[in-house]
Amino acid sequence: QVQVVESGGGLVQAGGSPRLSCVASGRTFSDFAMGWFRQAPAKEREFVSAVDWAGETTYYADSVKGRFTISRDNAKNTVYLQMNSLKFEDTAVYYCGRARHHSGTYYYLSSQENYDYWGQGTQVTVSS
Repeated sequence: QVQVVESGGGLVQAGGSPRLSCVASGRTFSDFAMGWFRQAPAKEREFVSAVDWAGETTYYADSVKGRFTISRDNAKNTVYLQMNSLKFEDTAVYYCGRARHHSGTYYYLSSQENYDYWGQGTQVTVSS
């Protein structure tokens, strides 16, 4: 069974730059693409970013493009989400997921249905 655990959330000032981490257990971490999604209060879960198995292809939602950076360290079974210039609208629970395949198009990796393991989420709250 694969376990996915996020960390790094908390209360952050607007304009801040926290980094989220996601550790996924299992020897085959490097075989799968990984993604970040988020869910704000009273809203649907939405795609944030994804990275292919090698860390070479990345995708971002328009709302975070230019501000967030996804990366991965396969030796540490970890994927990161560097968040810069945080805005109030970035407040949400951030979830990390393991995709079903090693790579995919934007449309494939931005769809929750194409992920089979999820973490419990980490809360990011942006304050003034």
